[in-house]
Amino acid sequence: MKKPLFALLVIFAAISSCKKSVVGPPVTTIKYMSYTSNSTWNYELHDNLTSLTTSYILTATDGDTTIDKKSYHIFTHSNAGNEYYLLSGSDYYSFQNLPATLSGALFENIYLKNNAAVNNTWSQSYNVTTSGVPLTITITNAIAEKSISKTVSGIPYTDVIHITSTLAVSAFGVPLPAGAVTAEIQNFYAPKFGLIESDNKININYSGLVSNTDQQTILKSADIK
Repeated sequence: MKKPLFALLVIFAAISSCKKSVVGPPVTTIKYMSYTSNSTWNYELHDNLTSLTTSYILTATDGDTTIDKKSYHIFTHSNAGNEYYLLSGSDYYSFQNLPATLSGALFENIYLKNNAAVNNTWSQSYNVTTSGVPLTITITNAIAEKSISKTVSGIPYTDVIHITSTLAVSAFGVPLPAGAVTAEIQNFYAPKFGLIESDNKININYSGLVSNTDQQTILKSADIK
């Protein structure tokens, strides 16, 4: 189960998810994602363990698709097919595939709540089976900071929201022991641009399985229509 479990944890480190929690202040009019056709985002993914850097482009199309009775806007990923995003009120959803090794299952996630106050949290549990092993992965997200300034790739951004996420994993319904999985997951979102930086560190040490990931995704440039 080594490769599927590691791949699953890496995938879930890149996304945030979603059960409503404490109600925050009134909905703000600031939008933290653009859905305008032909808008583009140029990202770089740095693997700090291998020193490998991969570039990719996210492009907003002019199309929508219905998923679970919701209308998602279609984006193309230059290295990984389509991605799907939706803004409902102040909740930002994504709908993306897991790797083929995990049967390519699709999951819906709320990765950002721009109306939530600092310290508010929301979480989502996912039940999957890999290599015959039933796993439950729970991600808990928290609003760490709001209305901060952050410079990424030499570009200053304001009104940035900083989200931290933690992971909990159980196998056969039994939680993995403390310290078996540790994670430091940080995501930063700016108005109009969406994700400007993501920092993911995950360490796994359980029953002979030892895996580590240390990756950073940064927005190099964007052309928002």
